[in-house]
Amino acid sequence: MQRLAMDLRMLSRELSLYLEHQVQVGFFGSGVGLSLILGFSVAYACYYLSSIAKKPQLVTGGESFSRFLQDHCPVVTETYYPTVWCWESRGQTLLRPFITSKPPVQYRNELIKTSDGGQILLDWFDNDNSKSYMDASTRPTILLLPGLTGTSKESYILHMIHLSEELGYRCVVFNNRGTAGENLLTPRTYSCANTEDLETVIHHVHSLYPSAPFLAAGVSMGGMLLLNYLGKIGRKTPLKAAATFSVGWNTFACSESLEKPLNWLLFNYYLTTCLQSSVNKHRHMFVKLIDMDHVMKAKSIREFDKRFTSVLFGYQTIDDYYTDASPNRRLKSVGIPVLCLNSVDDVFSPSHEIQRRKIKKIITNVSPPKDKHCYHLEQYFTFLLSIYVFTI
Repeated sequence: MQRLAMDLRMLSRELSLYLEHQVQVGFFGSGVGLSLILGFSVAYACYYLSSIAKKPQLVTGGESFSRFLQDHCPVVTETYYPTVWCWESRGQTLLRPFITSKPPVQYRNELIKTSDGGQILLDWFDNDNSKSYMDASTRPTILLLPGLTGTSKESYILHMIHLSEELGYRCVVFNNRGTAGENLLTPRTYSCANTEDLETVIHHVHSLYPSAPFLAAGVSMGGMLLLNYLGKIGRKTPLKAAATFSVGWNTFACSESLEKPLNWLLFNYYLTTCLQSSVNKHRHMFVKLIDMDHVMKAKSIREFDKRFTSVLFGYQTIDDYYTDASPNRRLKSVGIPVLCLNSVDDVFSPSHEIQRRKIKKIITNVSPPKDKHCYHLEQYFTFLLSIYVFTI
C-alpha cells in the first residue's frame, strides 16, 4: 500500500506539471477544463494501479518448485503492468500484429518423413556463433511449437528465437503439416489431440543431439499439443523441461468463449477462414474423404472441426474430439517440470478452466491479471534457462 500511495503521489505531481505547461488556463473558457482532465487522469491512474496492475496468480502443486521459481525467476511474482492505454485482452490481441516487430532470423530448412508417408518441415536456428555453448553436440536445444495457424514466421516465434540466441541456445521450429508452404504427401493435416507428428519430431531432434539438453515451448494450440504429448508419454520423454503460453485447458470452454458474439466477430470467424484457406490449398488430397464444399461453408472453428478435423482423425463426434484434445485431463501424467503462462482474461483460454486440483508438483501455472493472447512471452521465456538449472 505504501508503494501504491507513493506511485499515486508521483503520478499526480507529474500530471500536474505536464498539464500546467501543456494546457492553457483558458481551455474550455476557464480552468475547468484543466481540472476535469487532471481529475480524470488521477482517477484513471488510481483505478489502473489498484485494479489492473496486479501480481500474477501462481498456482503450483509443490512448494519446492514454487520456491525455486520465486528464487530463480522472480518475474513470476512481480507486479505486472499492462499497457496503460490498452490493457483489455481483446484490444491487445488485435493490436499485436501492428505493433510487434519481427526480428530477422535465418533458418535452415529440413524436411523429415513420417511413418504414413507424409513430411514435416522443420526450421532450424543453429546458433553456431554461440559463445556460451560452442560445442554443437552439447548446445541446449529448444523445440518451438507455434499456434493454430502459425509457422516459424510468427513474430512471437521470432522473438523467442532471438532471446534463445542471447542465451546461447539452438532452436528448431515444428511447422504443422501443410502450413509452411510444403506439399502434403498424404491426406492428413494436424490436430492438438494427435501427437504422432510431435513424437516423430522429438525423436528426430534428440537423435541428432543426444547429449544436448532438450527443452520445448508451445504457444496456444502448440502448447495444447505439447501438454497432450507430455501427458501421454510421461517420464519417457527426452525433454528435460517445457513451457506453454496461452494454452486452452478445456477445448469445450475455449470454443464456448470464442463463440460469444463479440469474440466470434473479432477472432473466431477470422481464424476459421485461415483454417479453410490452409486446407483449401491441398483440397485435392481430401475430396475423396471429406465434403470440402461443406467445410468451406463453416462459420466457426467448432464447425470447421466438426466437418474437417474430427472426421479426418477418425472421431465419431466433435465432442469425442474435443474431449481428447483437452490437456487438463492429462496433467496428472506429466513427468517433467512445466511452466504454463495464461492470462486471466484471455478469451481463448478461460481462466476458470485451469484445473488447480490436477496440477502436479512439477507443474506451475502463472496467470497475469490482464494480458493478451500469445503475449508477454519475452519476460517469461528466460524461465527455460533457470528451469534447465533446476533439472541438472
